[in-house]
Amino acid sequence: MRIAIFGDIHANLEAFEVVLADARDQGCLSSICLGDVVGYNANPRECLRIVQSLNCPVVKGNHDDYASSDSSLESFNPLAEIAIQWTRDQLTSSEKLWLGELPLISKIRGFTVVHASLEDPGGWGYVLNQLDAAASFSKQTTKLCFFGHTHTPRAYIKDSSVIGLPFDQLLLEPGKRYFINAGSVGQPRDGDWRAAYLVFDEEKRMIRLRRLRYDLPKTQGKILAAGLPPRLADRLAFGK
Repeated sequence: MRIAIFGDIHANLEAFEVVLADARDQGCLSSICLGDVVGYNANPRECLRIVQSLNCPVVKGNHDDYASSDSSLESFNPLAEIAIQWTRDQLTSSEKLWLGELPLISKIRGFTVVHASLEDPGGWGYVLNQLDAAASFSKQTTKLCFFGHTHTPRAYIKDSSVIGLPFDQLLLEPGKRYFINAGSVGQPRDGDWRAAYLVFDEEKRMIRLRRLRYDLPKTQGKILAAGLPPRLADRLAFGK
C-alpha cells in the first residue's frame, strides 16, 4: 500500500489541496499527518477540517499545541507569535479541543511518527544534524520513524553510525534504521518554495519525495487580506 505522509501544512490551503490531489494520482490509499496543521497562513479552519475528514493518524505539532491553548508565546519568534494569536481567534472551542488532544507520538503499521524529536517530543526541539538524530534514535523502537518541524526534507540513517542526507528517493535496507523528515506542505525552508510531502510504498520499501507547485499568489493574497504580517507572505516565495 502507498501512504501519503505530510506535515507542517501551516494553514496553507492551496498547497494542501495540491498535495492531496497528487497523493490520489500517486495511488496513495491512506494518509498520515505529522502535525502543525495550523499557524503562519490564513486558512487554519479549512485545513483542520480537511485533516479531520481524512480520518487519518495525526500527531500534535508545536503550533497546534499553542494555537489550542492560552500558553505563553515568549519562546516564539515575533512572526510566529502574531500568527498564533491570530489563529487562536479564528478557531472554535471544539477545534481547539481536537488539536489539544492530539498525541505527541503514534506507532502505525510498524513504524513511528512524531512532529519534532523522539528524545523530548513535547519540548519541540529541532533535529538539525546527526547528533540531534542520534538522540532520537536512542528512543526509537521501530526501524522507521517519520517527523517534521524543521520544514526541510532529510533522511537520517543509522547503521554503525548516523549519517544525514537530502533525498529524492530512498530504498529502505534491512539492518538499518531511518529517521526521515517529510519537509513541509505549507512553508518549506530548504530554499524550494514548492509544497513537499512523501509517498511511502510499503511493499517496495521505497520512499519518494514529491515537490509540487501551487497557487502561491493566492496564498500570499489571503495572508495580506487577513492582516497578517507581509513578511509571512513574502517568505513563501523563497522557501525560507
